[in-house]
Amino acid sequence: MHRHAARTLLVAVLVLFSAPLASRAQQPSPAGQPAAPVPAAQTQTGSLDDTPLAAGDEELATPARELVTWNQYNGDVFYFRVGGGFLYDYAAYSQNAASKEQFALLPDTKVRDARMVVKGGFKFERPITWSFGLMYDPPTSDFLVRETGVMIAVPEVLGYIFVGRTKEGFSLNKVMVGYAGWTMERTEISDATLPILADGIKWLGYAPKKHLIWNLGAYNDWLSEGQTFSTYEHQVVGRLAWVPVETEQTVLHIGGSLRQGEVLNGQLQVRSRPEAFEAPFFIDTGKFPAESSTMQGVEAYYRPRSFLVGGEYFFQHVNSPETGNPFFHGGNVVMTWLPTGEIRGYNTRGGFFNQISPLRPVFTGGPGAWEIVANLSYIDLDSGSIQGGKFWRFTPMVNWHMSDQVRLEFAYGYGSLDRFGIRNGVTQFFQSRIQLQL
Repeated sequence: MHRHAARTLLVAVLVLFSAPLASRAQQPSPAGQPAAPVPAAQTQTGSLDDTPLAAGDEELATPARELVTWNQYNGDVFYFRVGGGFLYDYAAYSQNAASKEQFALLPDTKVRDARMVVKGGFKFERPITWSFGLMYDPPTSDFLVRETGVMIAVPEVLGYIFVGRTKEGFSLNKVMVGYAGWTMERTEISDATLPILADGIKWLGYAPKKHLIWNLGAYNDWLSEGQTFSTYEHQVVGRLAWVPVETEQTVLHIGGSLRQGEVLNGQLQVRSRPEAFEAPFFIDTGKFPAESSTMQGVEAYYRPRSFLVGGEYFFQHVNSPETGNPFFHGGNVVMTWLPTGEIRGYNTRGGFFNQISPLRPVFTGGPGAWEIVANLSYIDLDSGSIQGGKFWRFTPMVNWHMSDQVRLEFAYGYGSLDRFGIRNGVTQFFQSRIQLQL
């Protein structure tokens, strides 16, 4: 998108989202009671969200306080809601001599994401919900179909069956709505090893008395072949989480994931940007022959009221005799604090955290919600004859949730890259983002 046009669009959308309409936003509905007129699509404002899952919950969350009502319909038989999101980023860098030898980085601004999501359902005795997502992809200037499919409640198997295009279900942070995350980008190992989406069928289960949450999915590329995220012919993915502490005040989540996939066309490439969309791929194995890969992941999060601490670690074993069967790994540790008193909600049926809903939004005279974040990430793509690089980054940042629809992010990052035979290429990152959501 042309830069001038992007800025014009940004200003226009910001005016829409922060206009006086925001001051007339509906008050949040009580926890567990969805607000009209779309009962199955609301994000709860309580710190525990036990509402039924719906198709599209992993794509774009519905704001707890509605900005407008013209974008939704609630009939006797069916209902739907039209939502959307827009991200605009800025990034600048400071590099030492080694980093400049590795990459030449220049300040840049870009549209990170622009998407529309339609979610709805049918008021049958057995709940059926559906979603359709369409995203504008800035790097390719194409419109791409995102999470799209149908979800059916199946209490006989303690959960739901989703059929369509969705997230695989590996990792809490990957399952979370991207707009709800505490950092600007997911960590390098997540982006490098896990496709954004997959086409197939997924079973999501919840056994509250046992404090267990799980999902199991099988996926194939017969619809997604040619998409940038389609790197496997087929894969099977499972995730199991145990939540021994689950109250409005405190959540303790412990989980693990498994994944096995057959590589598409016998060629695999594992790569990631350094948590900055404007930057090149700092770590990159290049394409190499591979038959399949197996992954394991562990995750643990503890959320006492307004604090949250946790992390994840992934292990990827690649079946590639020609390159010595490489082994890649990485993960992160994160800490967040909401000094304005909000508590990040936890979705008890999906096993992930929700977005922040300010107690006193800026557009109603309050301070909004301030979130202080510190994240440390690491990835190692050097194994056997593959030298994709090693990289770590420490990121302190501040998120200002002005309302349910407007969020500003300010991040500083300090990262070190070992690649191209050059060690300790240090880059300092200076990043900001505006996030708009309807």
